Amino acid sequence: VQLQASGGGLVQGGGSLRLSCAASGSFYAINDMNWYRQVPGKQRDLVATSTRGGSTNYADSVKGRFTISRDDAKKMVSLQMNNLKPGDTGVYYCNAAVTSRSGSSYLTRNYWGQGTQVTVSS
Repeated sequence: VQLQASGGGLVQGGGSLRLSCAASGSFYAINDMNWYRQVPGKQRDLVATSTRGGSTNYADSVKGRFTISRDDAKKMVSLQMNNLKPGDTGVYYCNAAVTSRSGSSYLTRNYWGQGTQVTVSS
């Protein structure tokens, strides 16, 4: 299973960007799909989650500005980021809990995309 992220870039404060992440490979199901953000010297922080059941959750700092969405048919998750602030700057990683099936056995593993840089200027 591979996750390929795209859509980062440089934007002025107040602007918008849309990140996308596509899953490829053979698997049974994709469960939670998430976006994380990491800045140098700090841990990777959860920004937004989309569950298989259709629920979404956001970090307080992005509520009302970011929207996570998923297309299970296309095996994709996106993050629409509006009204961007300099504090949103970082490397954004997509993450997914993916279940594979082998006969009657199921195994869920965590996968990461390669990260995409988002830079918001003031």
